[in-house]
Amino acid sequence: MNKPYIVGIAGGSGSGKTFFLKCFLEHFTANEVCLVSQDDYYFSVAHNMTAEENRLYNFDLPATIDHEHFQEDISKLLNKETILKPEYTFNNPNIIPKVLEIKPAPILIVEGLFILHFKEISKLLDLKVFIDADEDVALQRRLKRDLIERGYSHDDVMYKWINHVVPAYKEYLLPYKDECDEVITNNSNIAQDIIAVTEKISAELRKKLF
Repeated sequence: MNKPYIVGIAGGSGSGKTFFLKCFLEHFTANEVCLVSQDDYYFSVAHNMTAEENRLYNFDLPATIDHEHFQEDISKLLNKETILKPEYTFNNPNIIPKVLEIKPAPILIVEGLFILHFKEISKLLDLKVFIDADEDVALQRRLKRDLIERGYSHDDVMYKWINHVVPAYKEYLLPYKDECDEVITNNSNIAQDIIAVTEKISAELRKKLF
């Protein structure tokens, strides 16, 4: 194929998008697929913030993402160019960001909360996948992740969930659910359920592309 096939994967916080991606990528070799993540395009602001400023700052808005740079890098991969990009460290000052080298491949996965909202990016997607979960399930996953992995307090997680995460999901992602090619409900914590879905989608892509 002349042009890479672009798979867009969108899902709210706690939907299980990260696990879905991990399972999906395991069906392909490094030469067959590459991944570009919206999270790596946050504008750098957190390093100057106090803890309270960080708690109040809303990272769940499209304006926090350098979507022009995001789109430029997607275009470079479509043109068979390799891109270099510092990883996003989720505001953790103790982590030195790695420089990500992303090489073009026949399948390009673009993932993130706003990829359907950013119209120029959305128009590029050949397959749109929406990972969904009930709000209470998603919140429990978010709490587990942020309390353990990112060191936030329970109050901070709940503040962001109520004031930032849920409103952003309802405004910038949920309206695009019906235009997606695949809508995957991920309320169980049974790994095999998601593995089976990724097997199905990857098999269909293999028939189409290879």
